[in-house]
Amino acid sequence: MTLETPPSDANAPTRTGYVTLLGRPNAGKSTLMNRLIGQKLSIVTAKAQTTWQRITGIHTTGHIQAIFLDTPGLLLAKDLFQHSMLEEALDAVREGDVIVLLVDATDPLHEAEKKAIVEALSLSTAHLLVVINKIDEAEPDEIARISEWASSELDCEARGISALHGPGVEALWSEITEALPEGPFLYPPDDIAAAPVRFFVAEFIRETVFEQFREEVPYSVFAAVDEFREDQDPVYIKANLFVERNSQKGILVGDKGAAIRELGRSSREKIEEFIGRRVYLELRVKLRPKWRRREKDLGRFGFRVPVGKSGNDGN
Repeated sequence: MTLETPPSDANAPTRTGYVTLLGRPNAGKSTLMNRLIGQKLSIVTAKAQTTWQRITGIHTTGHIQAIFLDTPGLLLAKDLFQHSMLEEALDAVREGDVIVLLVDATDPLHEAEKKAIVEALSLSTAHLLVVINKIDEAEPDEIARISEWASSELDCEARGISALHGPGVEALWSEITEALPEGPFLYPPDDIAAAPVRFFVAEFIRETVFEQFREEVPYSVFAAVDEFREDQDPVYIKANLFVERNSQKGILVGDKGAAIRELGRSSREKIEEFIGRRVYLELRVKLRPKWRRREKDLGRFGFRVPVGKSGNDGN
């Protein structure tokens, strides 16, 4: 699907702004952004909470530039790592010119989650669009309940889409463009992302970890690119996989290295498709105990460390 500029006269003003995609884990935010951008930037898996940091994707067409902020899912944070992800999402709410609240029609919101959404939205006066996702899989009664909640609690009329299959997305895009403020482009028209290529390389490796391994293992693995040599053919990439326990290291490596080889093969294919070149990928697994609970490690890995939250800042 190619999203074009809505019909307008030749003298239409340039519009640009930040569009924050908000919702709880697995609501379809990453799928929607990938469709709106027209290229895969955010990783998508069947597991919940795979987006850990804010992803910025840019779609420019005609006189419109929309800068999408794909956020970690809104959750009831219980530890330092979850508070870090929550702060990423709330910061994007504060920054957005348009807020797109995605609600999964197949998985009803609990009262505590509804309250968290209302509190998050109170941080912004931006234009709000409530979007019911997965309408092609949902019961009509549940769609009606979400619509009633959006109307009564958020004073906003909901609209339905299928981020995965496309229905409703073009109409949503038109609403987004109409809500963007007038102003000059903030990025060159050809840009599709704000982060460097090596960030997305690490994300594709992490996505493959989520696809290949089960239970708590993927949630304990952080991928970081150590070397990225574009001047070589094939492109040489060395990445480290940080885990919290030796047992997780053994699982990632596998019997005689079988698991890490499969992880490398699948990751390499995604990276090659993304950058359009052949890649030599070297993966190393390193032990970093309790990295999700240590402020120094979270900061070193690029996570926002929330102020006033407890955490072990040990060495």
